[in-house]
Amino acid sequence: MTPWMQRLGLRHPIIQAPMTGTATPELVAAVSNAGALGSLGLGAYGLEKSRSEIERTRALTAAPFNVNLFCHQPPQADARREQAWLDYLAPEFARFGAQPPTALHAIYPTALGNQALQELILAQRPAVVSFHFGLPEPTFLAALRDQGCITMACATDLDEALHIEQAGIDVVIAQGAEAGGHRGVFDPARDQHLGTLALVQLLVQRTRLPVVAAGGIMDGTGMAAALQLGACAVQMGTAFVPCPESGANAAYRAALLDPAVPRTAVTSAISGRPARGLVNRFHALGQAYGQPLPAYPQVYDAGKALHQAASAQGCQDFAPFWAGQGVALARALPAAELVQTLATELAQAQAKKGE
Repeated sequence: MTPWMQRLGLRHPIIQAPMTGTATPELVAAVSNAGALGSLGLGAYGLEKSRSEIERTRALTAAPFNVNLFCHQPPQADARREQAWLDYLAPEFARFGAQPPTALHAIYPTALGNQALQELILAQRPAVVSFHFGLPEPTFLAALRDQGCITMACATDLDEALHIEQAGIDVVIAQGAEAGGHRGVFDPARDQHLGTLALVQLLVQRTRLPVVAAGGIMDGTGMAAALQLGACAVQMGTAFVPCPESGANAAYRAALLDPAVPRTAVTSAISGRPARGLVNRFHALGQAYGQPLPAYPQVYDAGKALHQAASAQGCQDFAPFWAGQGVALARALPAAELVQTLATELAQAQAKKGE
């Protein structure tokens, strides 16, 4: 165990990924109570919801947990581009007797420059705070450091990792292209699409920070491979989605556990940022569009509205069922049992290698 993990009292080198909406306080608490690090994603929430989610988690566990913030650049409005996307989606809405939104809004706040959100986090004093899509201001990082908070940030290439190191972050999360959902790439236009194992080796060798491996890891064998390459821990998202404590609905769980082995792909058409999930109608729409999309998270405003219209009639063709490439290895276990199973598998894999 590395010093930061010892400081948190972790028994297992496992971090449950901060999947906003899916990582409920119940899931986060169950993971932390089992000796791993639960993570609460706040990227989709306003101030009151963020406060209540932290307080609900605290009521369920005395163990440390991670609070994750989105640090995307505030979107630049582009009325022409936004209207073109809404016009393009109008026939899809019409299939369900619905109208597209009259305008697109930035439905997810950024922590970057968000003084109210930063003050809330400082007042709540979580043990760990992590950052996705970039980094906040140095003043906020300094305030967290003064409180003794451990900080983590997601990197998808060496340049991002070096920025994270220079900012004084404690731990870097090496998130490979296999990962489900929105990877933490700072600028999607510069995404190098590095795989998890290659990225872990690169960051272990070229940075001084402890490295957490993320993306495509679903069991103890995968964990052992990442740790063998120098990672100090792994972060897992898709593996925890089928847990009964997660916020995934029945359709999402069924799709993940489909024995036909569901296929994943990356699309920006759901939210405006590249994200990996089970292939759906949005993937085809995005491929056929042929024009620049509006910004994130404005595109998500339309995506959520279309999914709502479709799901109200029992259609899941537009559901954002985020999943990584290892989805076929998913299993439906209670969170604490999954953590223990992973720990046992890891020990067995490491013992086998040592034979």
